[in-house]
Amino acid sequence: MNSLQVERIIKNYGDKTAVNGLSFNVAEGEIYGLLGANGAGKTTTMRMVLGLILPDEGNIRYLGKAYGKEQLSMLGYLPEERGMYPKIKVNEQIVYLAQLRGMSRKDADQNLKRWLDKFQVPEYYGKKVEELSKGNQQKIQFIAAVIHNPKILILDEAFSGLDPVNVELLKSTVKELRDGGTSIVFSTHRMEHVEELCRNITIMHKSNPVLQGPIKDIKKKFPQERVMVTAAEGSIAGLESIAGVEKVIRHEHGGYELKVSLPDAGQRILQHAMSQGPITRFEVMEPTLNEIFIKTVGENHE
Repeated sequence: MNSLQVERIIKNYGDKTAVNGLSFNVAEGEIYGLLGANGAGKTTTMRMVLGLILPDEGNIRYLGKAYGKEQLSMLGYLPEERGMYPKIKVNEQIVYLAQLRGMSRKDADQNLKRWLDKFQVPEYYGKKVEELSKGNQQKIQFIAAVIHNPKILILDEAFSGLDPVNVELLKSTVKELRDGGTSIVFSTHRMEHVEELCRNITIMHKSNPVLQGPIKDIKKKFPQERVMVTAAEGSIAGLESIAGVEKVIRHEHGGYELKVSLPDAGQRILQHAMSQGPITRFEVMEPTLNEIFIKTVGENHE
C-alpha cells in the first residue's frame, strides 16, 4: 500500500488556480521529489497534504484513509521558513510540540536526547534557540519535525543554509528514515540532492504537473547533449571542427566539455581524440535533472 495517495487535487484562490489536477503516490520507505519554480504550486500542495487547507476537488489518502485527527500524529513537516521560538529553551519547545502530536512528555524527552546525541549536540538540550548558530537551529527544527516518529514526512528545502558537513549529516539521516519505512515528500531547488535521494518526481509549472515519473525514465526522454573527454597529454586540437559539435569548453583541470547536436557525434569525438594520443576519460553524459528542469519549465523563474 502507498502511504500517501494524492488524487487529482485542485485548489483555487478566487480566479487563480494554485494547483490543477495533481496526482502522485508515495510508497512506504520512499523519498518523492516535488519540484517547481517559485509560484508553481508546491507549497499549496504541501499544505493540502498536511491538512492545513483542503482541496476544492480531489482526494488525499493516508495509508488508505481520509484526513482525520488520527492522521495528526503520523505527519511531520519541516517548513522552508523556520519557525522555532528564539527565546524558549530547546527542550521545552520540542517536548511541547511532540506532545501536540500525541507523545507523552517522557517519551518526547527521551527522543529529544537521542536526536541531540545523534547530531552530536547534547549540550543544546537546555539552551535557548537564539543562542545557537543558524545551522544548529536548523538541526533543532529538523528534530521538531521528526520527534514524534511520523510515518509521512514533508521536507521543504531541508538543507538550505547548511554547510557541506551538515548537509551530509542531514542527508544520511533522511536516508535512515527512508530505510526505516518513513515516506518522505522532498521539495528543493537543489537538483543534485533530488538525483541522489529520489526515485520518482513531479515537476510543477504554473499550478500544473508537467513531468512525472521515475527519474531514470524521464532522463531517457531527453537527448544526451554533452560529451566529456580528457587526454593524457592535456590538449586535443580541432574539436570544434567535428560534425555535430556546437560548443567546446576547456576546464581548468585540462578536460574538455563539448555540447553536441547529433547522436553520433560522440564516436567521432572519441576517434578524433584517440588519433592524437591516449585518452584518460571519455563519457557521453546523460542530461542532468537541472538541465531537464530548465528545458521543461523554462529559465524564467518567478
